[in-house]
Amino acid sequence: MNVPITSPPNNPNSRQLSFAYGDERITFECQPRSQANGRVLIKVHPDCRVVVSAPEPIDNDAVLKAVKKRGRWIYQQLRDFRKALEYITPRQYISGESHYYLGKQYLLKVIESEDTQQQVKLLRGKLEVSVRKKDPERVRLLLAEWYKARAKEIFHRRLDALLEQTLWVSGRPPLRILSMKTQWGSCSPQGRITLNPHLVKAPRQCIDYVILHELCHIAEHNHSERFYRLMNQVMPKWEDTKNKLDAMANLILGDTLPFSPTSG
Repeated sequence: MNVPITSPPNNPNSRQLSFAYGDERITFECQPRSQANGRVLIKVHPDCRVVVSAPEPIDNDAVLKAVKKRGRWIYQQLRDFRKALEYITPRQYISGESHYYLGKQYLLKVIESEDTQQQVKLLRGKLEVSVRKKDPERVRLLLAEWYKARAKEIFHRRLDALLEQTLWVSGRPPLRILSMKTQWGSCSPQGRITLNPHLVKAPRQCIDYVILHELCHIAEHNHSERFYRLMNQVMPKWEDTKNKLDAMANLILGDTLPFSPTSG
């Protein structure tokens, strides 16, 4: 299973529904959920998609009735995310830009010198990229390599630390670092964990959340009641961390959009 960055689109079992709120028509994707506890769950993602998970069997009228009750909240969430998106512009990889690492913002400083060693350094609150010629594509590639190297180091270290909490995991699961367009992380049926190097731009607590999410999938490959019991056991306030990661997605992935990430 995976930790998405916003919910995966085009679910073959989903359906599109809409309702009117004020002078706006809000369209949402309705997906079936396996936990048949009667609750309808509503999620507004940072990319302004609205996804509703409803227990089966439930008809469209019942779903719409539940969603309309939260109409004001959905409208406010959409308004806030739209406002945030107005300030997100594609990165140009030039000096003065803001880039994220472990949840903190760092100014990018591009240093040009024909004799320099092309590299990235985190120095005095800045990400310094040394290049022989100021080529934005070269700067982007050097930063991507640097992030991937940092991700490999930090993810392995955090996995080792978090294994002490997940007593159901026998042995150290294999870990792969792979850029993905829709997932923060995933866990294969064989127990191999894959993590997105972009996750290293998020705070350490968010990294821990994704790793713990995948470790819980080693015991329970679906989002079952047992899965959530395990998550609550190893990270009691994981939903707050998940929401924090969701809210940061567009900021830390601004240069990789269009992205369809999700968390959980």
